[in-house]
Amino acid sequence: MYGTVATLRIKPGSAEKLNEMSERWWKERAPKVRGAVSQTVYRTDRNPNEYIMAVVFESKEAYVANANDPEQDKWFQELRALLDADPTWVDGEVVSHVQA
Repeated sequence: MYGTVATLRIKPGSAEKLNEMSERWWKERAPKVRGAVSQTVYRTDRNPNEYIMAVVFESKEAYVANANDPEQDKWFQELRALLDADPTWVDGEVVSHVQA
């Protein structure tokens, strides 16, 4: 498996829209995206406008294919409009992914 962890600083008042976008991605886009496994979004205790998002794909190839898809870029541009700055991204191989 492969994925990314992003740190997002949203504009004040954008939390509901961020949640809506996340739910919409999984309802509308995920069925069209090969290999999407999971997403977890955290709001940090230190700053209510800072979020951490962890995304998992079946493989690096599936992750890269989604990242290079123009439809994903459209979604990202909508997300970017909610942010104070560009997200920071850390991509890598998932070495453990456990669900209860």
